[in-house]
Amino acid sequence: MESFIQHRKGRTPRQVHRDVEDLKDDELGRYGFTGRTAHLYRRNDPTQYRAVGDLGGLDRQTYDLTPTDQIDPAGEPLLMFYNDDCRILLSRRSETAPFYTRNVDGDELIFVHAGTGHFETEFGKLAYRPGDYVYIPKGTTYRQIPEDQCHFLIIEAVEEFRVPEAGVLGRFFPFDSSLAVVPEAEAFPDDGREEYEVRFRQREGKTSIFYAFNPLDVEGWKGDNFAFTFNLSDYDVITSETVHLPPTVHLFMQATGVYVMNFLPRPAEGRKGVERLPWYHRNTDFDEIAFYHGGSVFGIDMPPGLIGHAPQGIHHGIPERARERARRRFEQDERVEWQVISIDTHKRLTPTPAMINSTHVEVQEEVQV
Repeated sequence: MESFIQHRKGRTPRQVHRDVEDLKDDELGRYGFTGRTAHLYRRNDPTQYRAVGDLGGLDRQTYDLTPTDQIDPAGEPLLMFYNDDCRILLSRRSETAPFYTRNVDGDELIFVHAGTGHFETEFGKLAYRPGDYVYIPKGTTYRQIPEDQCHFLIIEAVEEFRVPEAGVLGRFFPFDSSLAVVPEAEAFPDDGREEYEVRFRQREGKTSIFYAFNPLDVEGWKGDNFAFTFNLSDYDVITSETVHLPPTVHLFMQATGVYVMNFLPRPAEGRKGVERLPWYHRNTDFDEIAFYHGGSVFGIDMPPGLIGHAPQGIHHGIPERARERARRRFEQDERVEWQVISIDTHKRLTPTPAMINSTHVEVQEEVQV
């Protein structure tokens, strides 16, 4: 239950996330950053701990992972994390599959980290490039035609993806939906094979159905359920001169229990004393996934392709020496150039053995989010 009253006890800054001096700003919040919150001002860095057990979080370089679709055209993406509401997969396909795909268990939101090509879908042809989101509605038959090796982060939601409700900024910010690319109807011709396999993407079991004709034979369509692409370059970043804003202002798409956000290049906060980096936190109601697309933070390069998992209840945040560096460079740095895709899930995510047993990545402290 939210309260009208916020208490202040002991030594605290005058305003939230500003002028913390030698204290460590640690947020203990409910329901992400939108519920009841306690700001705890500590003496020590709360991320400096030794974890024993299965909730310590992990960092993995996805370029070191090998989905079967990377080495075999008939292969599949690699499942990395899952819960009852979603699955997060990695695809690194470079050759066209001999089958078509139809996800029968959820919508797919595909983030293109690398690679170019196009999708053939029942709605028509959709070209993709780095920085694109490709939305494929549940039950849609499609096939990827890569021009080179792709590097896809696939977010599969059991319930349908939708845009957030329009708030005080109106319907066109942080993104103008008219900039989404919608395919033109196109019936794709047969290519001479005897039958066409449509392989279901499903959580459990394996199923294929076979047609004597190309299943992408749609002459036309109408309605409000369709595939599309949207590029990060068309996303408007909401900024503040006087305070570092919470991640929730960067929300792009959501499904039940799943929230996808974009952390993109922007002007750095300009008021002296403002903390320019995310504060320490341990979201008690959400697991957090961070996928690094690229860029830099105050002169430190981000590691492209790295994926990190911070379980709910576990402290995380950029360590203290990076915060001190950001304060020292206040007059020098005018922008934050990071490109990070963030996924928050209400239910705990389970990493698959491929993630737990792969080589651990030592990440520079300066770039951990």
